[in-house]
Amino acid sequence: MADPYQNLGVSRDATADDIRKAYRTLAKKHHPDLNPGNKEAEARFKEVATAYAIVGDEAKRALFDSGKIDASGAEQKAPNARQTYRQHAEAEPGFKYERHWGGDGVDEDDLFAGLFAEHARRAAARGSDIHYTFSVDFVDAAVGAKRRVVMADGKALDVTIPAGLADGQTLRLRGQGNPGHNGAPAGDALLVVHVKPHPVFRREANDIRSTLPVTLAEGMAGAKVAVQSITGTINVTVPKGSSTGTILRLRGKGIVAHGGSGDHLVELQVILPPAPDDDFVKAVADWEAKHPYNPRAGLGDQP
Repeated sequence: MADPYQNLGVSRDATADDIRKAYRTLAKKHHPDLNPGNKEAEARFKEVATAYAIVGDEAKRALFDSGKIDASGAEQKAPNARQTYRQHAEAEPGFKYERHWGGDGVDEDDLFAGLFAEHARRAAARGSDIHYTFSVDFVDAAVGAKRRVVMADGKALDVTIPAGLADGQTLRLRGQGNPGHNGAPAGDALLVVHVKPHPVFRREANDIRSTLPVTLAEGMAGAKVAVQSITGTINVTVPKGSSTGTILRLRGKGIVAHGGSGDHLVELQVILPPAPDDDFVKAVADWEAKHPYNPRAGLGDQP
């Protein structure tokens, strides 16, 4: 099995943060949901997940680096296991079968009793964690939802998406990882969430931003118009004399967070008619001639 560091494309002295970033990048690239029917991507995704399960876990990484487990997580035989017999064979005549550990003599019964106790302790090991990446819709992440996620191994999990979930956050499902050994608890499922972009909304901290097109008449005279929010359609008032760039603040209509909610900031965009006729153009020009103004005032030396 390939070295987990090589599978993740990191050096053996990489920091935990570097390893986590490499895993997220590769997991997103090769995720089965983003590569439907691509067996090579699916196989690569499993390799990356297995590698991260080893070196992404501090305890398992230490065991792997010291040679106590291999790249699959299986325990390696202790390199000194055969030395007991060699030392006995090379001992002087009449030497009693024993080995000195830390300067104290340990006879055969004590030695093997200790080895069996150590084996039993290691055999009862907590199951390894499963690492997985999945995507959620922008609105589901903003307001919360329940979704069923199918893992790479075919296991289906019901996941509660908390309101306000941000892109890149990790959800921990305790006990949903690989089973433990000899009665030890199962590992956890760690789900890294990718929030899909939205065609209308964008998130800034706990605020939602969007753009609302309005007609020239609506901007000039004011109007009541409908605007799309993360919780549904809301009627808003466009103030008289609004220009492109005017911001309408919908308080409390942003991301729900601890201690309160963000706002929804709606930026108006005044749209001219697609094909104004000569009468419209002349009327606007005549009005501007009688009421001149400079929209570029304050922009330095521009006329």
